[in-house]
Amino acid sequence: MTLRPLGDYLETLRTTTPLVHCMTNYVAMNSTANLLLATGASPAMLHAPEEVAEFTAISAGLSINIGTISSHWADAMLTATATAQQNAIPWVLDPVAVGATRYRQTLCTQLLAAKPSVIRGNASEILALNGLASQGRGADSTAATDQAVDAAIALAHKHACIVAMTGESDWVTDGTQHYRIRGGHPLMPRVTTLGCGLSALVAGFVAANRDSPLGATTAALACFAIAGERAGSNAQGPGSFQVALLDALYQLNPEDLTTHAQLETIHAA
Repeated sequence: MTLRPLGDYLETLRTTTPLVHCMTNYVAMNSTANLLLATGASPAMLHAPEEVAEFTAISAGLSINIGTISSHWADAMLTATATAQQNAIPWVLDPVAVGATRYRQTLCTQLLAAKPSVIRGNASEILALNGLASQGRGADSTAATDQAVDAAIALAHKHACIVAMTGESDWVTDGTQHYRIRGGHPLMPRVTTLGCGLSALVAGFVAANRDSPLGATTAALACFAIAGERAGSNAQGPGSFQVALLDALYQLNPEDLTTHAQLETIHAA
């Protein structure tokens, strides 16, 4: 299946303004909300077990991030993902530091049973989630992206979902079709929670483009890569980069995304 021009996915996002229910970590809440608003989606952050089912059911998409997990948040996430599955609402799993503790691994196993539309993580997280040996260090990636490509493809096959693996270059696969996106800037790893925000942005793109989750995920990553590259050209350091990234996402138009995305189709062995 050939992807539509990537700008089409951004155009649809901005036309529909999807409501994205973000169950993310304490560190990422504000920055994630700002990233979604700058790009054109509508964020909401709810965690109370008493209301997540009701709110998930009226949302266009759901983003689950286990960064600062606790037992009551875990219970709420399981409720939200079950609701998303029951109502055919697309949702994204960000398995932050899944290889670090048994608790995170157990929770991710439970979450995967609710069939995420997309898994977004770095190479270490993808390796750990696929059950391979990995030396993951918190939310950082210490595994080379190329070493994790096979794991990403296997994970996509196993769970019938899209896997987006981010790093110096990004990979997106549905298990059969594979794409590499280049771009971004070296300052991006110096700003915390950008990956968390990207996962929520993927949820927004997929919610707005339900007919093409592979294309929507690819467009979200390309959008982030172009905005990061542009932000880095003007930034003086991590602080100004974060502000410049929001501006670059806001200023990015569909034609820019279609024309400037560094997208490569990969023919895996």
